[in-house]
Amino acid sequence: MFNSKEECVMVEEKVESFLKQKRFILNGKRLLVGVSGGPDSLALLHYLWKQQEQYDFSITVAHVDHMFRGMESYNEAKFVEAFCAVRGIPFRMTRMNVPEYMKESGKSSQVSSRECRYQFFAKVMKELRLDYLVLAHHGDDQIETMLMRLTRGSSGAARAGIPFLRPFQNGYIVRPFLCLNRDEIERYCGENQLNPRRDPSNEKDVYLRNRFRKYVVPFLQRENSRVHEHFQRFSEELQEDEQFLQELALQKMSTVCKDKQEGLVTIDINAFQDMAIPLQRRVVQLILNYLYEKRSEKRPESLSAIHIEHFFSLIEGPHPSGSLDFPDGLKVIRSYRICHFCFDSIQTEEFHVELDSPGVCILPNGDSIILEETDHVPELHNLGPYTFKMNPEDAAFPIVIRTREPGDRMSLKGMKGTRKIKSIFIDEKIPLEQRGSWPVVTDGNGQILWLPGLKKSAMEMDYEKGTKALLFTYKRAGHQQ
Repeated sequence: MFNSKEECVMVEEKVESFLKQKRFILNGKRLLVGVSGGPDSLALLHYLWKQQEQYDFSITVAHVDHMFRGMESYNEAKFVEAFCAVRGIPFRMTRMNVPEYMKESGKSSQVSSRECRYQFFAKVMKELRLDYLVLAHHGDDQIETMLMRLTRGSSGAARAGIPFLRPFQNGYIVRPFLCLNRDEIERYCGENQLNPRRDPSNEKDVYLRNRFRKYVVPFLQRENSRVHEHFQRFSEELQEDEQFLQELALQKMSTVCKDKQEGLVTIDINAFQDMAIPLQRRVVQLILNYLYEKRSEKRPESLSAIHIEHFFSLIEGPHPSGSLDFPDGLKVIRSYRICHFCFDSIQTEEFHVELDSPGVCILPNGDSIILEETDHVPELHNLGPYTFKMNPEDAAFPIVIRTREPGDRMSLKGMKGTRKIKSIFIDEKIPLEQRGSWPVVTDGNGQILWLPGLKKSAMEMDYEKGTKALLFTYKRAGHQQ
């Protein structure tokens, strides 16, 4: 216990100094305080209740009975309710069947409890139009969280632990006790005769956090009694550095992303690797956050720094193509110097169009192939790989424009024999996702005449001025030619 009331006041002054350092002013705030009845939250409630004498702000208490321990946990709820009634503090509570939620969701007891608890907090904040949710996480919680996340291999901002302030609902979560350790809070409770309730599950070694709490944190405190203050300072520095690097990475995103839509982000590997390594890591984090949030899912806990390392191995490796499986069905697919992050396999739309005479074929992607008979095209021999010309007398209609088929081969102009279409795509470094939708032009006998933009068959005629020709022209949507 404290040796004097002066030491109790010192704790309150420490919290007040911490709030001033964070430029968090209590005046005028409408606060919802999450109170379990344990030492941390009860001390927080008592501190805020006392501050109302000096500052003009309002507090409402929210309590959740998770229904793990029957009447014992219900009695804890009634204890908190009575504590608030004596002090005239508005009180809201709910009973949530977390064990049933665990069965339905397949999530752990701790994750399920947290999700249910925060759902109730959000509901009360919305109903009462409150600005802030105040929680009692303290300095020892900060140490535990940071070490747990490092142990699990977390990356980016997650390594910075618990933030003092973060957005929640239409307001914020704020944590005034991050400057205190557990012993200070226990002594504060004793000095003020708060008589908090104890959850026996906090002593079970089955939970990772409890093992850090019982064995790791005490070891660090024996080395330095102010270790929680150093961890808090380190957390704040990490958050500041991370915010700065995130802003730089966000600016670089436009130079890296070739496509960005719900469920799919495509990046240019060359542009990506032109960035500094710290920015590369954070661009990957931004991509992952974007994709998981778009699916209305929380970023999976199983996603860790090792996944990022595997991604770098994929794009830096000697193989031109490959793929990775990330949590919750996210795939990372490399194809030459392009990389896709996608939840669903990249689908290509097959097509098969027949032209019985000159006309226009519009492809699913908006590109078009124009077929015309003409003898008035100047410089026909200089029109390049996006045109193909043949003698009308050699044409076997209908002309077919389709996607590739297994075993496709074609004869190449100026070469003997035939080559597989697959081999041509590989030689030309055509990305995997583009091969399935690349147009293949054949005649009515199935002979491949042309791969637009890539190769022409031996059927292409030589240019002779004034000679009639069937002219094929490939036009890309949105491009002037």
